[in-house]
Amino acid sequence: DREELQMIADLCLQYNVLAITDEIYEHIYYEGEHHVLATLEGMRDRTITVSGLSKTFSVTGWRIGTIIAPPDLTDAIRKVHDFLTVGAPAPLQEACAVGIRKLGQSYYEGLTADYRDRRDVFLSALKDSGFKFSTPEGAYYVLADFGDLSSEDDTTFSKRLARDGGVAPVPGSSFFSVPERGHSLVRFAFCKKIETLQAAGERLREFATKARS
Repeated sequence: DREELQMIADLCLQYNVLAITDEIYEHIYYEGEHHVLATLEGMRDRTITVSGLSKTFSVTGWRIGTIIAPPDLTDAIRKVHDFLTVGAPAPLQEACAVGIRKLGQSYYEGLTADYRDRRDVFLSALKDSGFKFSTPEGAYYVLADFGDLSSEDDTTFSKRLARDGGVAPVPGSSFFSVPERGHSLVRFAFCKKIETLQAAGERLREFATKARS
């Protein structure tokens, strides 16, 4: 939220450091308002805003990204980028440019609405199945606690859910610098067709029923 970003901005100004922000999900948020750190007072010249079009345009394999920063920083970034990757394929850049120019606000609103529907369908299934979670306010992932279903560690549970339940999550420990903090967590992605999410929901409910019996 804005209050949290302001705290980060104050620290950057106090200690004269740069901020690098990841805005890849800037158009996929469900509640509130999306705040950009660079717009806060004093942060325009010390923020490197990194984003991309792969999520927004649902072309995740294209790897088309953007960086907005002050001229002296982008000059250095261009030099490093040139030595590391040279550049993304020109036709893909052209295609994304067309999307930026021609897709209006209704596209972005529709994108959010579609993902919100998918989120709600899948979260309903997780709740019915006994998982605990915080409702995601953006992106299309949910980190869920399976502690009421099993005392297994996250990797063992993930393998069993994939094998016996037909739904494959990612072990939660892989998202923590201290892996033990994710021992009862798994992550699901709901960027799928509604029909796929509904089928996954039925499998989760069936798996949970067997786990409780």
